[in-house]
Amino acid sequence: MSLRPRDAATTLSETRALRLRAAWLYHNQGLTQQQVAERLGIARTTVIRLLDEALRRNEVRIWIADDGIDELLELATGLEARYGLTHAVVVPSGEGAEGTARAVGLALGRYLSGVIADGQTIGVGWGRTLSASLSGIEPRRRENTRVVSLLGGLMHAGASNPPDYAWQLASQIGAECHLYTAPLIVDSPATREALISRCGLHVLHEMAGALDLAVVSCGEVAPGSTSLSATLFGPDVLAELIARGGVADVMGQVIDKNGDSIAHPIAGRVMSVELDTIATARRRVLASGGGQRVAAIGAALARLKAQVLITDEAAARGLLR
Repeated sequence: MSLRPRDAATTLSETRALRLRAAWLYHNQGLTQQQVAERLGIARTTVIRLLDEALRRNEVRIWIADDGIDELLELATGLEARYGLTHAVVVPSGEGAEGTARAVGLALGRYLSGVIADGQTIGVGWGRTLSASLSGIEPRRRENTRVVSLLGGLMHAGASNPPDYAWQLASQIGAECHLYTAPLIVDSPATREALISRCGLHVLHEMAGALDLAVVSCGEVAPGSTSLSATLFGPDVLAELIARGGVADVMGQVIDKNGDSIAHPIAGRVMSVELDTIATARRRVLASGGGQRVAAIGAALARLKAQVLITDEAAARGLLR
């Protein structure tokens, strides 16, 4: 007796049904992930994957009914007034740098789902926060849209690498992807200039001068920094940047509290689009959180002339102080 292959549509339908059952048991009936796994006869790791997928597909929407939400809205309104923003989003702080990056990133993803439109050119930076936004972006195809990576990549990467975010975002929205195919830091300013002028990267810089939307994050330049690119500078260079007044790293470019670039040899070796070019985008979105990044976020807001800020409660309070 031969067995007929199962119909693909039936399999997909059953997968969706399982996903929705897991989400219902977890969110509506209050079961733990382990209890959901036992009820459905699947592994707990599968439950975690199903719940994440349900959120990513917008099959689950979480509403917060709590007096604390008024306080977050008040913080957002205060940020808009203080920094001249058109829009601010403040979310509860997560646990540690990773938890905060996930919380802010999810809010960024939901924001981008509503503003990315057909025919746009979108420039993107990198970081844990931007990577976390992918789980909050509605995977809906946009027509004639381009995603442009604004900086080079890492030769050895762990959880985050600039090109990864660009192509993953492009994949989710059905857009063209233009990658900045160069290391993030090269050996000399001469190499940087040669790669841009003679190896085709000038095209990306030209695209970056006509962005409809720029989405970037920032990291702190400080002892014990959790910024991903701080490890690229090395402890000696990092100490020199701090001594010269550096407080923020935006796509590998270090700025002081006023948003001005720090004069240091490393600046001429960073392969990324100039911050002043990014500041000309029609809409500029900065997403970063954490109380340790207050100075960095303030500096990045000033340099990029950001119109939209997505951050967490701890950073918001610090910025308003």
